[in-house]
Amino acid sequence: MSAPHSSASQRTAVRIEQSGKRVRAYLGGHLVVDSTSPSLVWENPYYPSYYLPVTDVRAELVEDGPGQHSPSRGDATLFTVKVDGRQAPGAAQRYTESPIEELRDLVRLDWDAMDAWFEEDEEVFVHPRSPYTRVDILPSSRHVRVEVDGVTVAESSSPRLLFETGLPVRYYLPKTHVRMDLLEHTDTITRCPYKGDAEYWSVRANDKVHEDIAWSYPSPLDESRKVLGLVCFYSEKVDIYVDGVQQERPKTKFS
Repeated sequence: MSAPHSSASQRTAVRIEQSGKRVRAYLGGHLVVDSTSPSLVWENPYYPSYYLPVTDVRAELVEDGPGQHSPSRGDATLFTVKVDGRQAPGAAQRYTESPIEELRDLVRLDWDAMDAWFEEDEEVFVHPRSPYTRVDILPSSRHVRVEVDGVTVAESSSPRLLFETGLPVRYYLPKTHVRMDLLEHTDTITRCPYKGDAEYWSVRANDKVHEDIAWSYPSPLDESRKVLGLVCFYSEKVDIYVDGVQQERPKTKFS
């Protein structure tokens, strides 16, 4: 991975890096783009977006008109993506006169407007994976107890601790160490590009339902298989005690 570009990208606080991955996107089963020289652009500090050489786009791009102005990237032009009878209006944008020269010959495809994205031959979900996000899952003998509204709902001395860049430590516990009789399965499903699809439970404690505060990965991605079937609780919303010491509730976007 190359170092971030300097000059305009630094002055305008946009981080741009070249990726060595082959990236493909599909719409209606038809190839939209196939690139071995994608750029990762951090439009926000949490994760990057793919900007791809316009010469690698296999679909037709039909100009729709002006898009939103970005203080860093300049004025965007929106395009409808058309391929083999399928179309996605406004799903592509370009910054052909961007103050950041590296962006002028690139196109950004709306992630959700495409049906599927691949890095090499592996399908990826939600957003491109950041090369600076790491997930470590470690077995532990620390004693972890989880309380919801004063009621102990889980207790284990064999948790697995998941450390993910930018997030608080997560305590994953065996279901046999969780009061599953207090948990109510919900229809909520979330996706993580590093861990996979999560299913959720609400917790009933003291005649009150605390919605979607516990989750599990029934079929995690390979790099996160160590949490297969284990249950985790939002440490932002419950009281967690580790070796008898109550942990401070972290402040995150999930608080």
